[in-house]
Amino acid sequence: MIRSLTKAEEQIMQALWKLERAYLKNIIEALPDPKPHSNTVATILKILVDKGFVGIHVHGRLHEYHALVSKEMYSSNSIRTLVEGYFSGSFSEAVSFMLKQKDLKIKDLELLLQQLKNKK
Repeated sequence: MIRSLTKAEEQIMQALWKLERAYLKNIIEALPDPKPHSNTVATILKILVDKGFVGIHVHGRLHEYHALVSKEMYSSNSIRTLVEGYFSGSFSEAVSFMLKQKDLKIKDLELLLQQLKNKK
């Protein structure tokens, strides 16, 4: 099971997933304003390395970072954890909840059903 990330860690990962490989400077540039201090980003990257989410290639004094956990893998795990924690593991209960909250439109549900039919 993949460990969960803090919001700050997720923000760094979102930038890294988008960039694929990047140096600290590139990651900071990819973050939304207000941009965190480079020391903050470097500390979060070290934490992500320790957690096994990010790998490093050393080029002299520069560190090039890359994701070890794909966005798809992390997203899948996060959704599964959410459904297990709040909907007793039932994806149909989660979808029903979204319909009641009007977060999911009938058109979206029809598109999902079509995708499921095409998957068979």
